[in-house]
Amino acid sequence: MTRASRLTPYLYVAPLVALMAFVFGYPLVRIFEFSFKMVRGIDGPWIGLRNYQLVLGQDLFWESVLHNLQLLLAIPVMVAISLLVSILLYERVAGWKLYRIIVFVPFVLAIPIIAVVMKRMFQFSGPVNEVLRWLSLDFMALDWIGSSDVALWTVMILIIWRESALGIILFLARLLSLDESLIEAAKLEGANWWQRARYIILPQMRGVIEFYVVVSAITMLSAVFAYVYVIGGGRGGPGTATTVVEFYIFNALIRTSLPGIASAASVLLFLVSVALIFPLFSARRRAAADEAAR
Repeated sequence: MTRASRLTPYLYVAPLVALMAFVFGYPLVRIFEFSFKMVRGIDGPWIGLRNYQLVLGQDLFWESVLHNLQLLLAIPVMVAISLLVSILLYERVAGWKLYRIIVFVPFVLAIPIIAVVMKRMFQFSGPVNEVLRWLSLDFMALDWIGSSDVALWTVMILIIWRESALGIILFLARLLSLDESLIEAAKLEGANWWQRARYIILPQMRGVIEFYVVVSAITMLSAVFAYVYVIGGGRGGPGTATTVVEFYIFNALIRTSLPGIASAASVLLFLVSVALIFPLFSARRRAAADEAAR
């Protein structure tokens, strides 16, 4: 009876686990298989590592990798913004309830909707440049989307604006679980806002910050296709200025009909993402250990 009772929860979730394994596991297996074949239609002859050699030998692939690495520069900015806003909300500044709604809205909206709105705002004759010209800052009125030198940074601005909302949610949730007696004691001792944040709040948030950094890194490497597709007009442009690895895979699969190439690039992206998951689990274990210690 004891053994049966232990197995009961697993029996309840087994059908869903089997379904998820089929929905996600089967395509993953096929992608690995296709990466070693010259696929035409639904199958093709085995060619070994030829697809990987072709992918790694293409300048466009390495350019797309470089663009993903450039997007990683947004992570420190996102962490800083999320920490600052979450602490201000935790301190209940005037109008904090309204601010909380405002900062949460971007994360609720779908990426294509946000990207379309931001694309219109950042057009050369859009509201952003009009405001800059009104402020006599004409030198800052750039072709945010049409210039190959600026387009990727425009995508980064959009990503920072939306993805920082997740950081704010995570950090605020962690802040609400802190022991407020420590903060009150620091106030009585005369600690200012910065000292309370630096010496009391931040040390207790190390685990969730590490978690957010790893999740953001995975996002920058493998979850920015929608931003690039909409901002770049479905071309990853201007030219290849906003082409990332996901868009490279999309072009190889849909536009040039090379499933083997697309599968090889997908496997490489998958392996990098999996490698980043290990620090994620490590951060979660540290966060759990910190919580247990408190």
